[in-house]
Amino acid sequence: MSEKSYDLIVIGAGPGGYVCAIRAAQLGMKVAVVEKRKSLGGTCLNVGCIPSKALLQSSHLYEMAAHDFEGHGIKVKPSLDFDTMMKRKDKVVADNTGGVAFLFKKNKIDHLVGHGTLTAPDTVKVVGEDGEQEVKAKNVVIATGSDSMPLPGVEVDEKQIVTSTGALELPKVPKSMVVIGAGVIGLELGSVYRRLGAEVTVIEYLDFILPPMDGEVRKQMQRILDKQGLKFMLGSKVTGAEKNKKGVKLTVEPAKGGDAKEVEAEVVLVSIGRRPYTENLGLREVGVDMTDRGFITVDENFQTNVQGVFAIGDVIGGAMLAHKAEDEGVAVAELIAGETAHINYDAIPSVVYTWPEVGAVGKTEEQLKDAGIEYNVGKFPFTANGRARCNGETDGFVKILADKKTDTVLGCHIVGPEGGDLLQEVVVGMEFGASAEDIARTCHSHPALGEAVKEAALAVAKRTIHM
Repeated sequence: MSEKSYDLIVIGAGPGGYVCAIRAAQLGMKVAVVEKRKSLGGTCLNVGCIPSKALLQSSHLYEMAAHDFEGHGIKVKPSLDFDTMMKRKDKVVADNTGGVAFLFKKNKIDHLVGHGTLTAPDTVKVVGEDGEQEVKAKNVVIATGSDSMPLPGVEVDEKQIVTSTGALELPKVPKSMVVIGAGVIGLELGSVYRRLGAEVTVIEYLDFILPPMDGEVRKQMQRILDKQGLKFMLGSKVTGAEKNKKGVKLTVEPAKGGDAKEVEAEVVLVSIGRRPYTENLGLREVGVDMTDRGFITVDENFQTNVQGVFAIGDVIGGAMLAHKAEDEGVAVAELIAGETAHINYDAIPSVVYTWPEVGAVGKTEEQLKDAGIEYNVGKFPFTANGRARCNGETDGFVKILADKKTDTVLGCHIVGPEGGDLLQEVVVGMEFGASAEDIARTCHSHPALGEAVKEAALAVAKRTIHM
């Protein structure tokens, strides 16, 4: 076995891992990244965020052409070329992963292809197609992300019963699809196939969709998605699955108990959450502390109890979001380099890329009530926004929550067109400790969707102009 030595080895080349590696290289470290895929970018770029957003965009345009263009005076009769749509998705993935590979070359980062296992706090064994090698480093960062959570009684084959990975590679649009789990991934992919012609039913154990979003957001989005054609079975649990030539027969029971019934679909998507990918990495063998659920325990500097071994992203818990992992990747690289770093976890945005989009940052009304924090609410609907009317996209609202005494913005929740992008000005505001009045007194372009954010901030003090 050959042996190389580095200042930093990152295990996992997802958003957290590759960003950590790039920042460390910028800071002068000799860096290697161990990744079992030949393509970089992890789940997000290969089988997650990027391909799903490509299909969301394509399917949204298809639906607009089929249902919305005529109202704009554009008459077309669209036909679906699913193969081309999927090839476009694959090209988007290739372009993004290739971009990361270019950045690795630019920053002189070694990509070691294979499965990485810690054999000592400073040693990683890499097993790949070309054999086995050991590499040493002064510091190791675990950034291996997460896997889809399995559901007992429902065996995934990635053909008839799929996770998000299989749902992104279906050979054709199924006539019917059951989505188990009404979270972000389930609703996004369910929306894709509903737009393309599948009958989609979403089965959720809880009595509401999109946990842990703001309650008003959940209700509004369920009404909108229901109107679009998604069917919901809430307060229900799937206890078994039987595959046949036509599809899958599910056994579904009320979550609170009761008689079971059968639900059939050509394809079933299991999307009940994700779990940390921390098995078979040698972590327990070298003494790294982990929780019963497999999350790695770290201190405020992202260091485990083992000196020189760090962890970031999904494996340490918290919001399982690519951009949260990226920020942690930058932070841990800077801390290892002896610099200071900061992440404000109260200002981590979350977006659901359905249409309309859902954007959220900070506290929900439910969380503020539970914490006994007094607050004011400012809310403004897109039906009263000029640009939204021009675009014919008036579903939803902007809601800003501010401290009753100080007017400091505590949270923002958006259901509406481009909700994820509109949210960002509030994220920046919260990072600087902005008040609702600060946002309200900031001049916004007209006519623009962002005016809804200003009006919601004005509404906190009951000063809306256009409602």
